[in-house]
Formats: sequence, structure tokens, C-alpha cells
Amino acid sequence: MGSPEGAEAVLAAKFKTLLPHLDERQRRLAIGAEARSLGHGGIRLVARAAGVQEGTVSRGVAELELGQAPLGRVRRAGGGRKKATELDPGLLPALLALVEPDERGDPMSPLRWTTKSTRKLAAELTRQGHRVSADTVGNLLREEGFSLQANAKTVEGAQHPDRDAQFRYLNEQARDHRDAGDVVISVDTKKKELIGNYKNAGQEWRPAQQPVQVDTHDFPGQAGKAIPYGIYDTAANTGWVSIGTDHDTAAFAVASIRRWWQARGRHDYPQARRLLITADAGGSNGYRTRGWKTHLADLARETDLEITVCHLPPGTSKWNKIEHRLFSHITMNWRGRPLTSHEVMLQTLAATTSRTGLTVHAELDSGQYPTGIQISDEAIAALPITRHRFHGDWNYTLHPASHPPHPDPARQDRPPADACALITRHTLEHPDLTGMTRQQLSDLTRTLIPGLEERREQARHAARGGPRRVARGTGRKPTLTPADQILATILYLRKLAPQELLGQLFNTTAMTISRAVKDVRPLLESHGARIPASTARFRTPADVARFLTLGNIKIKSAC
Repeated sequence: MGSPEGAEAVLAAKFKTLLPHLDERQRRLAIGAEARSLGHGGIRLVARAAGVQEGTVSRGVAELELGQAPLGRVRRAGGGRKKATELDPGLLPALLALVEPDERGDPMSPLRWTTKSTRKLAAELTRQGHRVSADTVGNLLREEGFSLQANAKTVEGAQHPDRDAQFRYLNEQARDHRDAGDVVISVDTKKKELIGNYKNAGQEWRPAQQPVQVDTHDFPGQAGKAIPYGIYDTAANTGWVSIGTDHDTAAFAVASIRRWWQARGRHDYPQARRLLITADAGGSNGYRTRGWKTHLADLARETDLEITVCHLPPGTSKWNKIEHRLFSHITMNWRGRPLTSHEVMLQTLAATTSRTGLTVHAELDSGQYPTGIQISDEAIAALPITRHRFHGDWNYTLHPASHPPHPDPARQDRPPADACALITRHTLEHPDLTGMTRQQLSDLTRTLIPGLEERREQARHAARGGPRRVARGTGRKPTLTPADQILATILYLRKLAPQELLGQLFNTTAMTISRAVKDVRPLLESHGARIPASTARFRTPADVARFLTLGNIKIKSAC
């Protein structure tokens, strides 16, 4: 009859045609006869083909072998055991109440905080007066569309408000470096690995029943360790992995980049004068790590490269190109294979490739990288670093000795002594802040002022409960002029700064800014004025002053 799959298909076609014309006894005998003719394994094969329980087939075989008359019995229509849900109408609602409390938020469910296995569900239903077995519970759940489900990693959590803007800015920087023939690399530390005869996740093809034998326990203190730090060249599609044996520190991260540059980078890009590094927001190459910036400054001085770093926003490390262009292929290449030594790990890394032509070089770094090294405020202040106008904490450039930062004090990355004193209303009308030219801002202001004044008059009329008693233009002056209210609202809708900071810049309170936004926003919407968000974010007046004085790095306008 051929393969088991082919035999099952033939039997299924035969049973589909024949069995509907037979009664219960005849069907049982027919499938029993087929099972006897097939020999070993026939019962299971026939049961699958006929869509019945294996016990039914076994009963047919037994009746044929006994040879007694009459063989079996014929059940009249509607006979046989009733379903559990028919005998106990309250069984199914009680079961659903146990398995769905999370969706309905039932805090009193007896199984809310325990594993809902079929055995525990059956025990709880029996305690409630519904006698049922674990197998019946499983059948009922499947009939209702339930199945065993694992957790799905789909909820990202709160995202940073500047996440998309940072990705746009990072892509612009990468495009600018590539177009100029400079270098763009993506860096990160891969998951630490144990070196020894330990289990490695995944599976690989081996003779049946002959898995690789590994130790039953993984004790990190007794095992060697490997810290893979990767550098991925996005243009050349090449990877470099340094295997550290000490600690994952900023010094180790920069040492890996230095080794890559000396061995590959300077030869692949002999004309390059700039290096762009895209890195995660945390870890040994995090934007808060002082050692990372300090060692990068040393690297910039040694290589005479202008090193720019753009960090991925918090919570987006899996979007780093090195993750899905290098690390994922490495993980697939050594899956199910114990990393018994550093040499095995290096050879496996070097053999990693992909259909797009990825090549990987791996080296062992047995250097010592102690932790707990402190970097003083003075050392950080002395670094040749320029923070970019957009999110200077995530984006910054370290200059080599031959290209120091601009010496003009007004362009230094230190906040002015009195930032608010340097910021006037004229500076707040700067096109980079408002997203429009000064003429466009002036025209919009003239258009909105009449409606704003009329709205203010209506509000005061309602508060007085009658007409004004003094002439217009007399009495207490408003804290903000109508033009200031419009300008403050535009800056707020541009998401440049919170209301507290805008209050400082306009010499008023956050409550006054809030009232201005409440009054002006409807007028902007009624006139069809769309205020797009900016890519810049400020937290202090010094940030605003620095943004207006630093001009060496251009950011994309949000107009």
C-alpha cells in the first residue's frame, strides 16, 4: 500500500464511502478487519483514517477474534452515554468561569493565582459539585476554542516621546557619513556565554536517540566565560567580534573598536575622516557611561578620526542593526552546540555567514578590564566633545587633536551663566524654534489677535455677569500680551519645552502658559493652522541658549 501516509489516505477514502452505509456494529467490524489485515500499527493507522478512537478499533478486532454470534450489538439512535454537559448543564459555565477570570477581572476565582492545568480545573469543578475528569476538561476547553498558549512579547511599554525623531536623526547622520565615504558601524555586547561542556539552546541534526551529552548543571562560578562584543560594518556587511574573558566595561568596548579599526577599518576606508557609531542607550556603551566617552576621546586622538555617536532611544535595543544582521546569524550557527572552549567559539564565529554575503572575523581578548573606575567631573568637562543641537545626551561628537571643538566661548557646550538673560522674545521667534519664518509668524499673529481678544472679552463678561464698567484698555494689564500668548502656544505645540520652562522664558507661571494654550489652540484649529512637532527638546533655559548659539551641526527643520 506504500508509505503510511499513502495508506492512511487510501483507507480514509474507502471509509468515507463505505462507513455511512453501515450500522454501528458493522462499522466496528469493518475497521477491525482492516486493522487485522495491516498487522502491527494497524489499529492506530485505521483509527486516524476512520476518525474514531483506537479503543473502538480494538473492540472490533476483539469481536472478530472471538467469533461469537451475535457479534456485538446495534445501538438504537440516540443511545449511548450522554455528554457531560448534557448531564450537568452547569458544568461548562463553571469551567469557563475558572479559565477566564483574567479577562473578566474576577479577584475571587479560586484558581486566579495558580497554574490552570486540566487536573487542577477538574479537582476544583469536582469540589464545586461537578464531577468531571481531567480528560473531559481538556476536551471541553478545545471545543470552546481554548489551547495551550505561551506568553507573546508584543507589548513595548511606555516609549520615549522622541523615539521616532531620534531614529530619523540617526538615519540622517548615517546617510551623511556614507555619502561622504566615511564609516558607519553598529556596536553592541552579545549575551555572555559559558565556556565548557554545557547545554546550548537550540537543536541540530544528529543520529536519532544520540544527543550530545552535556553536564547536568551550569555553575557560572566554575565555568569559563566569554563576552562577545560585536562591531558590524553596515556598508560592507562584515562583522568583527572580540571575545572578552574579564568584564564587559567601557574600556573593553572601546578596545574592541580600536582592534577592529587597526585590523580592518583603516584598510577598508583609507580616506575616511569620520566614524559614526550607533549604539544602545545602556550597557558598556550607554550614553550615561562616562568611561565610554573618555575612552572614545582617546581613540579619536589616536586615530585622528572625528567620532560621532548616536544612541538608540531607550527600549529599542532590538532595533540595532547588529542584532538582526550579525548576532541573529551567530546564534543560529552555534545553536545546539556546546561551546567547550574559546577556540571552538572563535571557529564557530568565523564560520558564520548569511545568504547576503556576511563575513565575520573573531579574536580573543584576554586583557584585564577592571570595574569601578571613577571619572571625575573635571575630566568629563575637559573632553573635546560637542553635543548635538538635537538631544545632545544621545548624539555627540568627539574631536581629534587636529580638529578641536570651536574655540569661541559662545559655542562651548557649557550653559551660559544666565541663560534666561540671553533669551529675548526676538530669539524665541527664531525659525528653528517656531517652524516658520518670522513673516509667517507675524501674519499668523495678526490674524489670531482679534479672535483672541474677543474670546478674552467674552470670558470676562461671563465672570462679571454683565457688561464692563470701565473703558477698554484700562484696568489691570494681562500677564502675557496676545502676541506672547500665541508665541508661547506655538512653542508648546511644537513640543519644544514643558509649560514650566516656557513660564521661565516668558517670565510668568506655568498656569498662565496653560491658560494661553487653552485659549489659543482652538483659534489655531479654526484657522487651519497646523503646528508640527519639532525634533528638539529642552529642559532648561540653558538648553535653549545652547541650541541658538551652537551652529556647527545642522538639524532637520520641522517646518
